Amino acid sequence: MVVWLFLLIIVFVPLERVFGVHPQEIFRKSFLVDLGYYFLNSLLPSMLLIVPTAFIAWTFHSLVPRGLHSWVAGMPLWARLAAALVVGESGFYWGHRWMHEMPLLWRFHAVHHSAEEIDWLVNSRAHPFDIVFVRLCGLVPMYALDLTQPMMGKAVDVAPLFVMLVGMMWGFFVHANLRWRFGWLGLFVTTPAFHHWHHTNDEHVNKNYASMLPVMDKLFGTWHMPKKQWPSKYGIDAPMASGLAAQLIRPLLPHDVHIVSLNRRTSLHRP
Repeated sequence: MVVWLFLLIIVFVPLERVFGVHPQEIFRKSFLVDLGYYFLNSLLPSMLLIVPTAFIAWTFHSLVPRGLHSWVAGMPLWARLAAALVVGESGFYWGHRWMHEMPLLWRFHAVHHSAEEIDWLVNSRAHPFDIVFVRLCGLVPMYALDLTQPMMGKAVDVAPLFVMLVGMMWGFFVHANLRWRFGWLGLFVTTPAFHHWHHTNDEHVNKNYASMLPVMDKLFGTWHMPKKQWPSKYGIDAPMASGLAAQLIRPLLPHDVHIVSLNRRTSLHRP
């Protein structure tokens, strides 16, 4: 984790200095808290996913017709990886969207959206429950269609590992403080410009849920991508605790104030 952190710093800090959208300090407000999330979320969500993922794999292996097992097992690896990426992305999209639309789930997701300055490290700023829930939403359809490890072999589950690693690394990129749009390629892959609009705290909230494939937002009516504008402010309306421990505990408490913030967002701007 330390090596990866060092590599991420080497890559993104110079890029954000040269191509930054908003001028901001490297050691911005909440930098140390987000650094704590980096280490926490590099370990805890994966550990929490072991049992439910094993149960899901065992369940769907017994439910999926054997003909589908054989057909998927015969697919070239590249085709299976591509299919897993698309199927997983559909699950990630809806899991992410539910995080915004369901008050109980928003309690946890508000931690991520409370960042008022956006850069590459904000990708790590999330409650572990948030990460576990969204990842499960992507893993379930992959296992349901047997795109993970056909025939329950003893080899490494290549497809979900590929999807998770690519998604994690791409998450650092789309959160980066970079003024990159990719032109027409932005129709096929998410960019910093695309995802910054997801973090806006103005009349355009609740848009751009896709993690890698923006076609999901096109299909379900949540696309928002102005050609030149950038968000003027980020964050949420409700106050957020400043410390890591307090942020982890806050969603578990009754009558969380973030529900008020969600109600305003969903009632006025729900897609």
